[in-house]
Amino acid sequence: MKGILKYVLIGVGILVLALIAIPFFLSPNQFKPTIEEKLSAALGRPVTFGNLSLSLFSGSLGADDLTIADDPAFSKSAFLTAKSLKVGVEVMPLIFSRALHVTGVTIEKPEVALIKNGEGKWNFSSLATSDAKSAPKAAGESSGGTPDLSIKKLELTDGRVTVKSTTSSKSHVYGNLHLEAFDVSATSLVPFSLTAKLPGGGDLKVEGKAGPVDSKDASLSPLNAKITINGMDLGGAGFVDASTGIAGTMDFNSSISSKDGDAHAQGTAKLNKLQVRKGGAPSGVPVNVDFDSNYDLRRSAGILKEGTVKIGNAVAHLVGTYDLKGESPVLHMKINAQNMPVQDLQSFLPALGVVLPKGSFLQQGTLSANLNAEGPTDRLVTVGNIGLYSAKLAGFDLGSKMSAISALTGAKSGPDTSIQKFTSNVRVAPEGIRAEAIDLVMPALGTVTGGGTMSAENNLDFKMVAALSASNGLTSAVGGLLGGGGGKGQRIPFRIQGTTADPKFVPDMGGAVAGMAQGALGNLAGNLTKGKKPGQGVADVLGGLFGKKN
Repeated sequence: MKGILKYVLIGVGILVLALIAIPFFLSPNQFKPTIEEKLSAALGRPVTFGNLSLSLFSGSLGADDLTIADDPAFSKSAFLTAKSLKVGVEVMPLIFSRALHVTGVTIEKPEVALIKNGEGKWNFSSLATSDAKSAPKAAGESSGGTPDLSIKKLELTDGRVTVKSTTSSKSHVYGNLHLEAFDVSATSLVPFSLTAKLPGGGDLKVEGKAGPVDSKDASLSPLNAKITINGMDLGGAGFVDASTGIAGTMDFNSSISSKDGDAHAQGTAKLNKLQVRKGGAPSGVPVNVDFDSNYDLRRSAGILKEGTVKIGNAVAHLVGTYDLKGESPVLHMKINAQNMPVQDLQSFLPALGVVLPKGSFLQQGTLSANLNAEGPTDRLVTVGNIGLYSAKLAGFDLGSKMSAISALTGAKSGPDTSIQKFTSNVRVAPEGIRAEAIDLVMPALGTVTGGGTMSAENNLDFKMVAALSASNGLTSAVGGLLGGGGGKGQRIPFRIQGTTADPKFVPDMGGAVAGMAQGALGNLAGNLTKGKKPGQGVADVLGGLFGKKN
């Protein structure tokens, strides 16, 4: 028994010594041309790396300084670089027949450059396609096909992806990239999972299956996947230009499927602290979005079949088209919202750049809107009409705010302001909001019409006219002075200045004088027609004001 054990130990020792000695007789660099050739032929681009090292115990080849060339139509720099590469191999065929059977590839700390041109095409579109012409042909490869290199497991660890465009100097970096793919082949369906850190904060996770690789354009390859995003910074991630004023964070869940260049995406998004306009402020409530969209990968354009925006119990519907080819997405959207409760909307209004007067809040009412949004997101223009009905602005005393013209308007003072109706045609653009054809009905005042602007800094400049609902002291006198009798229907021009948080109501003296002059001329003509003396109407009113009898 001892003799048998002795021979076993001797055999094991010899085997260990052999394994240690083999690397000295088996130079791994002899496989370098074969590996480079196979990878280059499979990807359709030149693939190079430095010296190879062999570890028989782990069954792997190691390489330094991996480089995969980019499509020359996009860049002369590399598409992918990495300091180290590990290639798993089957040891026995390698030792005894010097045959290279790849079991896995691990690329550590890769740097990847993704570039989109002005037509919306990506630099990875030509990877592993039969039309790729930048790589040398592998031995025995026919000119019309792409060689199939199968890898049981492909892994990219601790990578970094830089996304940029040929039409802009801006770039966005996605870090901590980790990709795992199994049974990788250009001709098969490949299960994969990908995670990454997003620019500006947040996490990305994609799980699904992709392939086979489209023989003409890799970006058109079939895909079925689930996309999960948590805490994405809308501006930092590069989806929108920060100069547009759009900001906030997004949680996103979507399923996506594509085939023959046509993709369909359906899912939900939750937007926190959303700001949609320059000069606005973060929304105090989350905005939830359900969407169903079709996307044409060849045209980099899509159709939003259905979009539902929910802010509490307030619901708006969106449909339209979008184009992602250029530097900024181009939108053509229709927005329809009916009878949205304003109590649910008021915490969202700052996101639109609308700030209620200090200390006030919307206690009741409904808001409806029909709008069209057109143009690139950094110059988006939204036009249409809005309507506010049966609303109460609590904590806002209109009478005291209009004290400078209260003698003319007769506005009743009170802690709240009731709004029977407010309708207007609006235009929202980066420079501000313009409101025209305003029709405002308030029981305490009457009907107010006019229009004006609110700048991106929330400065107000509105010219308004109040048609008074009842007779009151000075307006009666003024009406009588002009020979019109005064009272109900008297038109008083005024301006609204200041800011939305602190509006200022100022008498429009120029408008008032013009109105008085016009009225006086009309009354003078009327008096002459009735046979009165030219100054008789004025004298009667002045006499009445000072208690004199005619």
